[in-house]
Formats: sequence, structure tokens, C-alpha cells
Amino acid sequence: MNLRRLLAERGLAARKRLGQNFLLDTAAAARIAEAALQGERGLPVLEVGPGTGTLTRALLAAGADLTAVEVDRGLLELLRDSKDLAAARIIAGDILEFDLAAYGTRAGRWAACGNLPYYITTPILFALLECEPQPERIVVMVQREVADRLTARPGTPAYGALSVVVAYRSRASRLLTLRPEAFHPRPQVDSTVVVLERHARPPVEPHDAAAMLRLVRASFAYRRKTLVNALELAEPAIPRQRTAAALTAIGKSPETRGESLSLDDFSRLSDALG
Repeated sequence: MNLRRLLAERGLAARKRLGQNFLLDTAAAARIAEAALQGERGLPVLEVGPGTGTLTRALLAAGADLTAVEVDRGLLELLRDSKDLAAARIIAGDILEFDLAAYGTRAGRWAACGNLPYYITTPILFALLECEPQPERIVVMVQREVADRLTARPGTPAYGALSVVVAYRSRASRLLTLRPEAFHPRPQVDSTVVVLERHARPPVEPHDAAAMLRLVRASFAYRRKTLVNALELAEPAIPRQRTAAALTAIGKSPETRGESLSLDDFSRLSDALG
């Protein structure tokens, strides 16, 4: 399939506003699909932004029970007109407005997969990581700097709220690196395929998991501030004295910043604040 000619025939082009870079590498697509299903034919898979269908075809070939959500109306018609994609449920919509909880409840056991647009990569990942029921695994193509954030350790420049939530929900690993020529149009940076495999049991068990996740978000909302100041600015606000007392209770200085706390620290701090 000549992707450039196909797009030209339909009067379509990659839309910068939507962060579109279409995957060309069919061998990479097959590896990504294999990582998403891990031999489990018939597994419900939610594909985020199928684009021109390269990964969609690979997921179907690997045996996925596939639902794909595409926001671009022109690409939606292209996908629906492709006879080799007839087995996929192709849905028009914005993934950030898609009811993940309803999909996951219907699917039971499921996985998520996709080539994520850079400008909404973080919101999509948070949505997938915080929804219930959780996907068994998330396999996504992201820019390399995002992959660094997904696997970052406390105290490093890339470490942030997303790093903590990933560590709580899953085991992160890198599958492969894709050079710009694997896409049309070519992005300016390399992309990394990351596999997030759900923990059978979370590594920490806070009294209130939702409260801990809110605490993590709030702790990095004002990255340059100490936690006592950041949480006082959060919604809902936590008084400085209360945060200082909770930090002291877990053996941390009141001058601590969120970037220095591990997942275990956040779990204990959440309990101390509770």
C-alpha cells in the first residue's frame, strides 16, 4: 500500500493540529500487536487513533477483538472503506471523551494500544491508568522524552506525577525504538514503544488509593515549590501545618519537594494525611 498516494487520492493529509504521524513500518506494527495480545487471541483491544490503519491491520492479524477510536472524519471514512478492516469496530470520537469505564466493563479483560499524538499523550495515559477496570496492558508509541518520564526514578529531571502513577499501576518496559522514517510525515525525534503491564497486585496499598493519586497530581502541580506550599495551593487545599506534620510522621523534612518522594513515600504520606 502506497500511503502517500492513498491519502492524495482521497484529498487527505496529516493534520499537524492533531499531531498526526502515520506509522509505515509493518514489521514494527506486528511486534507492537504481539506485545499487546501476548498470544491471547480474542482479547478485546482498544486502539487509540488508528490513523491509516497500519497498526489496526496488525492487531487484527494477531487476533484482537478490536475497537478503534478515531477523531479525524476523513480517516474514519478511509478506515471504514477498507475491506481488510471490516472485522474492527471503528468508532468516531475523541478518546478523551470515550467512556473507558463502560468499555472496560463490557470487555472484562482488555488491552489498550496506539500511536499517541504528542500534544495529548499525557492526558490519554492518565485516562488509561486511572480508569476502572484497568487494562491488562497498555502498549503505546510515544516520543522518547515521554518514555523517559514513564520509567523515571525519584530525584531525576524526568520524574513527575505520570512516573508515580505508572509505577503504581504497572511494570514499564521499552519494546523498541522507531526512527523518524518509520512514519509519514517524519517527526523530528525518535519514538519509543513502551509496554505497561498491569501489576497483579499494586506494590503499595494506601488506605485510599484515589486520595493518593490526587495527592500525587497535586504534589507536582507546582513542581518548584515544597510540598507544604504546593498542597496549600491544591484543590482542595491542605494547610501547611498539616502537611508538615504528615511529612515529619513519615521521616521526611517539611522542606521536601514532590520530585524526591518514591511511590512508597506517597502512599505513606497519603495515609498520614488521611
